[in-house]
Amino acid sequence: MTLSPKAQALLLRPRLPTATEVAGIPWLRVLPLATRERAAAEVRVIDIARGEQVCRHGREATHWLGVVNGLLKMSSDRPDGVPMTFAGLPSGAWFSEGTVLKREPYRYNVEALRNSVVAGIPTDTFHDLLDHSIEFNRYVMQQLNERLGQFIAAREIDRMTSVEERVARSLCALFHPVLHPGVGQVLRIKQEELAYLVGLSRQRVNEALQVLQAAKLLQLEYGGVRVLDLDGLRTYSANPAA
Repeated sequence: MTLSPKAQALLLRPRLPTATEVAGIPWLRVLPLATRERAAAEVRVIDIARGEQVCRHGREATHWLGVVNGLLKMSSDRPDGVPMTFAGLPSGAWFSEGTVLKREPYRYNVEALRNSVVAGIPTDTFHDLLDHSIEFNRYVMQQLNERLGQFIAAREIDRMTSVEERVARSLCALFHPVLHPGVGQVLRIKQEELAYLVGLSRQRVNEALQVLQAAKLLQLEYGGVRVLDLDGLRTYSANPAA
Protein backbone atom coordinates (compact mmCIF):
# COMPACT_ATOMS: atom_id res chain seq x y z
CA MET A 1 0.00 0.00 0.00
CA THR A 2 1.33 3.45 -0.91
CA LEU A 3 1.24 5.87 2.01
CA SER A 4 0.22 9.47 1.60
CA PRO A 5 2.94 12.14 2.01
CA LYS A 6 1.38 13.08 5.36
CA ALA A 7 1.50 9.47 6.60
CA GLN A 8 5.11 9.09 5.41
CA ALA A 9 6.08 12.26 7.26
CA LEU A 10 4.49 10.88 10.43
CA LEU A 11 6.63 7.73 10.25
CA LEU A 12 9.83 9.68 9.59
CA ARG A 13 9.83 11.77 12.75
CA PRO A 14 10.24 9.35 15.68
CA ARG A 15 12.53 10.38 18.52
CA LEU A 16 13.97 8.78 21.61
CA PRO A 17 11.71 9.13 24.68
CA THR A 18 12.75 11.16 27.68
CA ALA A 19 13.35 9.45 31.02
CA THR A 20 10.02 10.82 32.26
CA GLU A 21 8.20 9.43 29.22
CA VAL A 22 9.75 6.00 29.73
CA ALA A 23 8.81 6.04 33.42
CA GLY A 24 5.17 6.63 32.47
CA ILE A 25 4.85 3.49 30.31
CA PRO A 26 2.80 1.07 32.45
CA TRP A 27 3.79 -2.28 30.91
CA LEU A 28 7.50 -1.65 31.32
CA ARG A 29 7.03 -1.64 35.08
CA VAL A 30 5.89 -5.30 35.15
CA LEU A 31 9.03 -6.59 33.40
CA PRO A 32 12.20 -7.87 35.10
CA LEU A 33 15.00 -5.30 35.05
CA ALA A 34 17.07 -6.80 32.22
CA THR A 35 14.02 -7.32 29.99
CA ARG A 36 12.73 -3.85 30.84
CA GLU A 37 15.98 -2.21 29.78
CA ARG A 38 16.05 -4.08 26.45
CA ALA A 39 12.40 -3.24 25.74
CA ALA A 40 12.80 0.41 26.74
CA ALA A 41 15.67 0.74 24.27
CA GLU A 42 13.22 -0.12 21.46
CA VAL A 43 10.64 2.52 22.40
CA ARG A 44 10.28 5.52 20.10
CA VAL A 45 7.86 8.42 20.38
CA ILE A 46 6.31 10.89 17.96
CA ASP A 47 4.66 14.25 18.57
CA ILE A 48 1.39 14.52 16.66
CA ALA A 49 -0.93 17.44 16.07
CA ARG A 50 -4.67 17.55 16.56
CA GLY A 51 -6.43 15.92 13.61
CA GLU A 52 -3.49 13.73 12.58
CA GLN A 53 -4.09 10.00 12.23
CA VAL A 54 -1.82 7.56 14.02
CA CYS A 55 -3.57 4.51 12.51
CA ARG A 56 -5.58 4.31 9.33
CA HIS A 57 -7.91 1.57 8.19
CA GLY A 58 -6.10 -0.79 5.82
CA ARG A 59 -2.59 0.41 6.69
CA GLU A 60 0.02 -2.14 7.80
CA ALA A 61 0.51 -2.26 11.58
CA THR A 62 4.23 -1.87 12.26
CA HIS A 63 4.14 -0.92 15.97
CA TRP A 64 2.29 -1.54 19.20
CA LEU A 65 1.22 1.94 20.30
CA GLY A 66 0.47 3.89 23.44
CA VAL A 67 -0.48 7.41 24.50
CA VAL A 68 2.27 9.09 26.52
CA ASN A 69 0.36 12.34 26.75
CA GLY A 70 -2.80 13.57 25.05
CA LEU A 71 -6.10 12.15 23.83
CA LEU A 72 -6.87 9.98 20.79
CA LYS A 73 -10.07 8.57 19.31
CA MET A 74 -10.40 5.07 17.86
CA SER A 75 -13.18 4.92 15.27
CA SER A 76 -14.34 3.42 11.99
CA ASP A 77 -16.39 4.86 9.13
CA ARG A 78 -19.77 3.22 8.64
CA PRO A 79 -21.19 2.62 5.13
CA ASP A 80 -23.39 5.71 5.55
CA GLY A 81 -20.28 7.84 6.12
CA VAL A 82 -20.96 8.51 9.80
CA PRO A 83 -17.97 7.56 12.00
CA MET A 84 -18.51 4.99 14.74
CA THR A 85 -16.39 5.64 17.84
CA PHE A 86 -14.98 2.54 19.52
CA ALA A 87 -12.95 4.13 22.31
CA GLY A 88 -11.29 7.23 23.65
CA LEU A 89 -7.58 6.76 24.38
CA PRO A 90 -6.23 9.07 27.10
CA SER A 91 -2.73 9.25 28.57
CA GLY A 92 -1.44 5.84 29.67
CA ALA A 93 -3.55 3.85 27.19
CA TRP A 94 -1.82 1.25 25.00
CA PHE A 95 -3.73 -0.14 22.05
CA SER A 96 -3.59 -2.17 18.81
CA GLU A 97 -2.31 -5.31 20.56
CA GLY A 98 -4.89 -7.48 18.77
CA THR A 99 -3.90 -6.12 15.37
CA VAL A 100 -0.17 -6.50 16.07
CA LEU A 101 -0.67 -9.98 17.52
CA LYS A 102 -2.33 -11.13 14.27
CA ARG A 103 0.03 -9.09 12.08
CA GLU A 104 -2.90 -7.74 10.11
CA PRO A 105 -3.71 -4.25 8.75
CA TYR A 106 -5.61 -1.83 10.97
CA ARG A 107 -9.39 -2.21 10.85
CA TYR A 108 -9.96 1.19 12.41
CA ASN A 109 -8.69 4.76 12.44
CA VAL A 110 -6.97 6.43 15.40
CA GLU A 111 -6.95 10.23 15.36
CA ALA A 112 -5.57 12.82 17.75
CA LEU A 113 -8.24 15.01 19.38
CA ARG A 114 -5.51 17.31 20.68
CA ASN A 115 -1.75 17.68 20.32
CA SER A 116 -0.41 14.41 21.72
CA VAL A 117 2.69 12.29 22.25
CA VAL A 118 2.45 8.67 21.09
CA ALA A 119 4.95 5.89 21.84
CA GLY A 120 5.48 2.57 20.12
CA ILE A 121 7.60 -0.55 19.90
CA PRO A 122 8.11 -2.50 16.65
CA THR A 123 5.88 -5.48 15.94
CA ASP A 124 8.88 -7.82 16.04
CA THR A 125 9.82 -6.54 19.51
CA PHE A 126 6.24 -7.08 20.67
CA HIS A 127 6.33 -10.71 19.49
CA ASP A 128 9.78 -11.28 20.98
CA LEU A 129 8.46 -10.14 24.37
CA LEU A 130 5.48 -12.47 24.00
CA ASP A 131 7.85 -15.37 23.23
CA HIS A 132 10.21 -14.78 26.16
CA SER A 133 8.43 -12.88 28.95
CA ILE A 134 5.70 -14.42 31.09
CA GLU A 135 5.08 -11.03 32.70
CA PHE A 136 4.50 -9.40 29.33
CA ASN A 137 2.19 -12.25 28.30
CA ARG A 138 0.05 -11.71 31.37
CA TYR A 139 -0.11 -7.98 30.72
CA VAL A 140 -1.23 -8.44 27.11
CA MET A 141 -3.77 -11.13 28.06
CA GLN A 142 -5.31 -8.76 30.59
CA GLN A 143 -5.34 -5.98 28.00
CA LEU A 144 -7.18 -8.19 25.49
CA ASN A 145 -9.72 -9.30 28.10
CA GLU A 146 -10.44 -5.75 29.24
CA ARG A 147 -10.57 -4.53 25.62
CA LEU A 148 -13.30 -7.06 24.84
CA GLY A 149 -15.37 -5.75 27.74
CA GLN A 150 -14.73 -2.18 26.58
CA PHE A 151 -16.05 -2.84 23.07
CA ILE A 152 -19.13 -4.64 24.39
CA ALA A 153 -19.82 -1.63 26.59
CA ALA A 154 -19.32 0.67 23.58
CA ARG A 155 -22.07 -1.15 21.69
CA GLU A 156 -24.38 -0.75 24.68
CA ILE A 157 -23.61 2.98 24.85
CA ASP A 158 -24.49 3.40 21.16
CA ARG A 159 -27.96 1.97 21.85
CA MET A 160 -28.73 4.24 24.81
CA THR A 161 -31.30 6.96 24.21
CA SER A 162 -30.56 8.92 27.39
CA VAL A 163 -27.85 11.53 26.85
CA GLU A 164 -26.95 11.46 30.56
CA GLU A 165 -26.48 7.68 30.50
CA ARG A 166 -24.33 7.85 27.36
CA VAL A 167 -22.08 10.51 28.88
CA ALA A 168 -21.87 8.64 32.20
CA ARG A 169 -20.84 5.36 30.56
CA SER A 170 -18.41 7.10 28.21
CA LEU A 171 -16.68 8.71 31.18
CA CYS A 172 -16.48 5.32 32.90
CA ALA A 173 -14.69 3.93 29.86
CA LEU A 174 -12.13 6.75 29.98
CA PHE A 175 -11.51 6.14 33.69
CA HIS A 176 -10.76 2.44 33.14
CA PRO A 177 -8.04 1.58 35.72
CA VAL A 178 -6.46 -1.21 33.62
CA LEU A 179 -6.64 0.14 30.08
CA HIS A 180 -6.01 3.76 31.11
CA PRO A 181 -3.84 3.63 34.26
CA GLY A 182 -2.50 7.13 33.75
CA VAL A 183 -5.80 8.98 34.22
CA GLY A 184 -6.24 8.85 38.00
CA GLN A 185 -9.28 10.63 39.45
CA VAL A 186 -9.14 13.68 37.20
CA LEU A 187 -9.47 13.46 33.43
CA ARG A 188 -8.09 16.43 31.55
CA ILE A 189 -10.61 16.73 28.77
CA LYS A 190 -12.52 19.56 27.14
CA GLN A 191 -16.26 19.25 26.72
CA GLU A 192 -15.73 19.58 22.97
CA GLU A 193 -13.40 16.56 23.05
CA LEU A 194 -15.86 14.54 25.11
CA ALA A 195 -18.60 15.46 22.63
CA TYR A 196 -16.49 14.00 19.80
CA LEU A 197 -16.12 10.74 21.71
CA VAL A 198 -19.79 10.46 22.70
CA GLY A 199 -21.04 11.53 19.27
CA LEU A 200 -23.23 14.37 20.53
CA SER A 201 -23.14 18.16 20.43
CA ARG A 202 -21.09 20.05 22.99
CA GLN A 203 -24.25 21.68 24.32
CA ARG A 204 -25.97 18.32 24.94
CA VAL A 205 -22.85 16.96 26.64
CA ASN A 206 -22.62 20.06 28.85
CA GLU A 207 -26.25 19.64 29.93
CA ALA A 208 -25.63 15.99 30.77
CA LEU A 209 -22.51 16.84 32.78
CA GLN A 210 -24.49 19.37 34.80
CA VAL A 211 -27.07 16.67 35.62
CA LEU A 212 -24.37 14.21 36.67
CA GLN A 213 -22.67 16.87 38.78
CA ALA A 214 -25.97 17.64 40.52
CA ALA A 215 -26.23 13.93 41.30
CA LYS A 216 -22.80 14.21 43.00
CA LEU A 217 -21.24 11.67 40.65
CA LEU A 218 -18.61 14.03 39.27
CA GLN A 219 -17.23 17.52 39.66
CA LEU A 220 -16.47 19.82 36.76
CA GLU A 221 -13.10 21.51 37.05
CA TYR A 222 -11.21 23.90 34.84
CA GLY A 223 -10.04 21.84 31.88
CA GLY A 224 -11.27 18.52 33.19
CA VAL A 225 -13.65 16.26 35.08
CA ARG A 226 -13.12 14.77 38.54
CA VAL A 227 -15.02 11.56 39.19
CA LEU A 228 -16.52 11.35 42.67
CA ASP A 229 -18.39 8.06 42.30
CA LEU A 230 -17.20 5.76 39.50
CA ASP A 231 -19.60 2.96 40.45
CA GLY A 232 -22.43 5.49 40.50
CA LEU A 233 -21.58 6.58 36.96
CA ARG A 234 -21.41 2.94 35.85
CA THR A 235 -24.91 2.21 37.14
CA TYR A 236 -26.51 5.62 36.57
CA SER A 237 -30.01 5.51 35.15
CA ALA A 238 -31.94 8.53 33.90
CA ASN A 239 -35.14 6.70 34.90
CA PRO A 240 -34.46 4.86 38.19
CA ALA A 241 -38.07 3.75 38.50
CA ALA A 242 -37.73 1.74 35.29
